[in-house]
Amino acid sequence: MNRTKLSKLIKATRRKSPAGANQPAAAPPAASMETPAAVQHPPEAASPAARSAGEIELAVIEVLRTVFDPEIPVNIYELGLVYEIDVDAQGRVLVQMTLTSPGCPVAGSLIPEVEQKVMAVAGVTDVYVELVWEPPWDPSRMTDAARLQLGLL
Repeated sequence: MNRTKLSKLIKATRRKSPAGANQPAAAPPAASMETPAAVQHPPEAASPAARSAGEIELAVIEVLRTVFDPEIPVNIYELGLVYEIDVDAQGRVLVQMTLTSPGCPVAGSLIPEVEQKVMAVAGVTDVYVELVWEPPWDPSRMTDAARLQLGLL
């Protein structure tokens, strides 16, 4: 992820985080000698948060395929509205996307839906959706599957 995007993502994370959230988490207590092995907690690497950036990106793409523009019966990913997805090592996700037009009536609900669904992906620690207008969207950005679904192929 380039520095500008990561910087924006970090700033967005700090704005959303409650006071004190930027402090490191306390270390988990060490397992005592009296605790049976079956009761001990698994290492952090086994948790869903330990997913690689590539795994998280694939999961984000799948969840974006469940977000639909209500005016067009095709998901936003196949429509070509998602320009870029960046995931850093801490699980922070930047989604750069556009809308079919600047006056799109669903802009107020689509962005929060994307944020909510991406945040629910295992391993994602924060999400920032950046709405961009350059390059402008046009139908050539649609996948063949979207064109077929809309009867354009």
